Amino acid sequence: MASSHSSSPVPRPGGGGRGRIYHKEREPSPPRCRPVRSLPDVCPKEPTGEGRGLCDGPSVVAEHDRWTVYSSKVNLPAALNDPRLAKRESDFFTKTWGLDFAETEVMASFYLPNITREHFGPYMQEMAQRERIHERCKTICPNKDDVDAVSSVTTNHDKSRAELDQVPKIFMKPEFALEDPATFNAVLPWSHFNSAGGKSSRDVASSKLLQEKLSHYLDVVEVSIARQISLRSEAFFHAMSSQHELQDRLQETQRAVAVLRGRTAAIDRVMCQGPLQALRTALTRNNCVKLHNKLKLMAAVHQTQPTVQLLLSTSEFVGALELIATTKEVLQQELQGIHSFRHLGSQLCELEKLIDKMMVEDFSMYARSDLNRSLKDEPQVLEKVHNPNAVSLKERLASLVFGLLRQRKLDFLDIYNDEMITAAKAIVAQCVAESVLHIEEIDTEVVTKLADQMRLMTFPQWFELLKNIFESFLLFLQRIKATLNVIRNVVLEVLDSNQKSPVLEEADSDAPGQESFQVPQLLQGEAELAYLTHEGLFISDALNEAQQQQQQRAVQDQSSATGPSIQQDRTEPDCTSGPRESASREQSFMSGENMMPSELELNRVLNNIQELLYTASDVSHDRCVKVLTARAKDGSLERLSSAEFVCLSQAVDGFVRDTEELCGRRSVSLRGALQSQANRFVHRFHEERKTKLSLLLDNERWKQAEVPAEFQNLVNSIADGRITLPERKAQGPDEKKPTEFLFVNGQKYAVVGTVLLLIRIFLEYCQCVHDIPSIATDMLTRLSDLLKHFNSRSCQLVLGAGALQVVGLKTITTKNLALASRCLQLVVLYIPIIRAHFETKLQPKQFSVLRHFDHITKDYNDHIAEISAKLVAIMDSLFEKVLSKYEVKAPMPSSCFRTVCKQMAKMHEAISELLPEEQTQMLFLRINASFKMHLKRQLARLGVINDGGPQHGLVVVDVAFYTENVQALKSLERLDLNMAEIWEQKR
Repeated sequence: MASSHSSSPVPRPGGGGRGRIYHKEREPSPPRCRPVRSLPDVCPKEPTGEGRGLCDGPSVVAEHDRWTVYSSKVNLPAALNDPRLAKRESDFFTKTWGLDFAETEVMASFYLPNITREHFGPYMQEMAQRERIHERCKTICPNKDDVDAVSSVTTNHDKSRAELDQVPKIFMKPEFALEDPATFNAVLPWSHFNSAGGKSSRDVASSKLLQEKLSHYLDVVEVSIARQISLRSEAFFHAMSSQHELQDRLQETQRAVAVLRGRTAAIDRVMCQGPLQALRTALTRNNCVKLHNKLKLMAAVHQTQPTVQLLLSTSEFVGALELIATTKEVLQQELQGIHSFRHLGSQLCELEKLIDKMMVEDFSMYARSDLNRSLKDEPQVLEKVHNPNAVSLKERLASLVFGLLRQRKLDFLDIYNDEMITAAKAIVAQCVAESVLHIEEIDTEVVTKLADQMRLMTFPQWFELLKNIFESFLLFLQRIKATLNVIRNVVLEVLDSNQKSPVLEEADSDAPGQESFQVPQLLQGEAELAYLTHEGLFISDALNEAQQQQQQRAVQDQSSATGPSIQQDRTEPDCTSGPRESASREQSFMSGENMMPSELELNRVLNNIQELLYTASDVSHDRCVKVLTARAKDGSLERLSSAEFVCLSQAVDGFVRDTEELCGRRSVSLRGALQSQANRFVHRFHEERKTKLSLLLDNERWKQAEVPAEFQNLVNSIADGRITLPERKAQGPDEKKPTEFLFVNGQKYAVVGTVLLLIRIFLEYCQCVHDIPSIATDMLTRLSDLLKHFNSRSCQLVLGAGALQVVGLKTITTKNLALASRCLQLVVLYIPIIRAHFETKLQPKQFSVLRHFDHITKDYNDHIAEISAKLVAIMDSLFEKVLSKYEVKAPMPSSCFRTVCKQMAKMHEAISELLPEEQTQMLFLRINASFKMHLKRQLARLGVINDGGPQHGLVVVDVAFYTENVQALKSLERLDLNMAEIWEQKR
């Protein structure tokens, strides 16, 4: 009952403040002497490791070491804040920090506002009234009852505390026991009594004193107990009265519980035991049915491996994979934990891996057999095998592709690609071998390489081989396209089913919930059993059969279902969960969406199928390129004639068009190879014709040639718009004779034989471009070069007088010059026609090359003008020579004018039949101008003027003779000579 020294704080019962809390005063303890400490030094020493504190500075009383200046430590803050200094000694600080040290002030922060008393004015005004009320209440209304109660409790507590403190502490210990000798000796100190055993008066007094002391201790404790009981007497009496009342209520509760137990036992006996027994029987029956179905399911699962072997024997890979997947799902959901099937899952996994290998091998064998079979005797898609009982190989391909997609073996197209490349190589080898068999000149035992064998063939034989290869590759591509269409259809079906499955799931989820109450549910595992015992049918067929049976039973049960509804309501909740699960499994079995590739992967497979078709086209073109390059290795294709190369080009273009139409891909390898050969052919073609033209020009004597009817017909066909070479016809008895001139558009052209052949040559260029449009630009530049060569070489031979040394002509006559000019005019006439023909064969972006014809036309016109100038120059030199000897004297006409008129007549005779009238007139006008210039100059030298004198009359006679002779020439009758210009104009 003793209390500790640390009691809780209580209010002091006296004045000195209302409600003030204080701790109880402790008992006075003996005073402790606190050691006298000296004042600390202004600059105390630094602490050391000896355990002395900072307060242990030098003492005034105690002995210590003598203080020196070395014991002092500089403390800058203390020195700056020393209150004993009236002002700072500026010399000390300004020596180091400058004169501005003392005057510097710290600026106020820009981020903190300047707070004054006015900022608290509104708050103090608002709270002033409330503060006055609070102070008034504290003064007027003190809580006196609480103060008195607390004071009484505190008084009683202190009194009992003081009394209990008189009792020794040993009696208060929990382990107090008089059996303990130490405790007994402490309570009863026998040392105070006589040990001899006598009862002296001292011993008696000691024992009485001890007895009284113990009695006093007992009284103190009893009084304290009584005081505590008196303080809690009301609680004791209340507890005793509550105990009796609680006993009465417990008795009443006991009687009510006994009555309730009796009634509950009666209800259990009358109403519960029978129905519960019925429910237990129904539950037992349901469990037996489930067990029976589970055993049937186990029996079906047990037959999985033989069924899979049966399906694999008929190449039904999809059914086998579906069966394995269904069995694995059944093992994981329905038969999980069955000890006898603990190894079946791993066995099914190994069997699935085996099926994967079998499908890959089977697909490889199918691709190999499909691509290597005869291209002409069998249909495009391999339909059936020789065994009439076997399934269609088209269905077999679809089954293989579906199985490979289901197993996510998406690289099966690579297998087909490898087989396709091998088959393409075999096609070329087979076609070459078949062609060589019919050619006796080639010994296959001596010449073993295919390229060497092809080079030994003649062009017709090799061209026939090339056409056979083209035809074989077209059939090859048709077969590949048909096969890839089957694969694409399978992938599209799978993709379509994947897109439809979410829609079906949403439709199932939106269906009304009462459907399960209207249709009798499949027992758990019935769908799995229906599939596992389908004996080779597809999973959808087996599930459709199970669904039809379910619907039939639903109709029968619905017609006869008139039983009590209570029992139906009791049994339905137990049966709804199982059929819903089986229905979801049924849907997953039918769709297989958990195994099929994603939509992204299926789209990638579709792209790969299209790329594979493109690859097939490229491979076919590459093999044909090898055939082409093997033949062209010795330059044989460059030596082809134009007709042969045109046939080759047309065949290649036809094959390229067919493959592009079949595969939708424009392959460029074969076109590139043909273009390379075409460039070589164009180079040889051009060099042959350029050489031929050079030879013709070097042997040309520049005399007018007769025009055969063949060339006239050629020119007529050009006039009719046919820029082609007509077929040569055998000469008949009624063949037209050659003519003197070539008639073009009503005009006659006197030409040399070289120009006739030149016309045929550039028509050959045009024909070649018409047949091979891809070489139009190259052929245009070569034709431009040919025309430039003709222009430059003819200029060298005629104007440059090169024909004198090359052919052996004695001189270049005016007739040669006029004939050369007329030939050039004929070529200029056909240049626009050639340009228009090439323009139809060029792409719009290639029209820039047509500027070559503009340059050529300009060069030809310049050449024609140079020839005309040459003719004028010939007569000019004649006039200068003759008129320099002219003298105005009788007889008239003078010999000079006779000579001039004679030469003019010769000139007209030489060119009048070669050049048209307009050109002849223009030429003689220029010659007449030259004559007038020289005559005027000579008359000026002689001093003859038109003064009507004798000399003037003689000159007029000569001029009249000249005019009469010139105008007497053919086509010059109306030529205005304007001879008055020979006289100097009077100023």
